[in-house]
Amino acid sequence: MSKPRRISELRVELTPQESDLLAIVSENETKRISYGTLREKILDSVATIQGWARYDDTTYTTGSAFAVLANGELVIPNNASGSIETHMHSDVPFYNPNNQKIQVENDGDVYTMTVTFQARATENPSAGDGIYISLTNSTGTPYSRVRKDFYWPKTDQSWHYFHEVIEFYADSDFVTNGNQLKVRAFGVNAEVADIIYFIQRTQNHRVY
Repeated sequence: MSKPRRISELRVELTPQESDLLAIVSENETKRISYGTLREKILDSVATIQGWARYDDTTYTTGSAFAVLANGELVIPNNASGSIETHMHSDVPFYNPNNQKIQVENDGDVYTMTVTFQARATENPSAGDGIYISLTNSTGTPYSRVRKDFYWPKTDQSWHYFHEVIEFYADSDFVTNGNQLKVRAFGVNAEVADIIYFIQRTQNHRVY
């Protein structure tokens, strides 16, 4: 029988094979698991604590758009009729179309939200006219600072595609009350259509 070797004496393996066995030491026993199985369990665990969802509005199109009056701030409508939540991995949907609120699961979670839509000015705009989108303020974090200004690229009434990526973390008030994405026109009236939200959780702060 060969003499047991210390861990420090073992060869360092940088490219383990799927079938290689690894030792798992607990208080009462030492178990073994293949490298391939352990890797798959770790990858599955990472996948299920993050996740994504998509929400498409089917009410407002370029043929029947959502009106936004100049200097009037409104919640961006999204009926989520074309939603995909299969890969969300969350007990809480990332968006509630009934109250038009973005939702989070845990205090401390981090999310990335992609917003796409079409918009146009309903009268010929001047330089500096446009719209902005932003989250709303809460009793905790001032989420209204998460904002993007869009300026009309032409002085006409053409439809234009807009796309923005928003990153935010969740505080306790966000967990309890949710948040809303608002739009405001400045300079001239506007219309918004074909709204899509893609929301991905990039960090899950769930306490296990």
